[in-house]
Amino acid sequence: MKQLPQKYYELLEELQAVDFVILELALYLDTHPNDHDAIQQYNAYVQMRKTLKKQFEQEFGSLTSFGSSYSKYPWDWEEAPWPWQV
Repeated sequence: MKQLPQKYYELLEELQAVDFVILELALYLDTHPNDHDAIQQYNAYVQMRKTLKKQFEQEFGSLTSFGSSYSKYPWDWEEAPWPWQV
């Protein structure tokens, strides 16, 4: 497996942390649907995730396949490691 720069791991870890917050807020909102502050936090983290995902994919390639991410040229999906392998 090729050696990846430290920034790869930092961005991936930040994405994972943001994903955790989004999931926890979604679970909370399932039982507290009128919590305006939680909805604002949820939306802020969703926006943060979109920004981080775009930055990660521009620098290191797609995080997912099947239409969730654009591809660079040439097609680079076959290049390991994939995010779940690190």
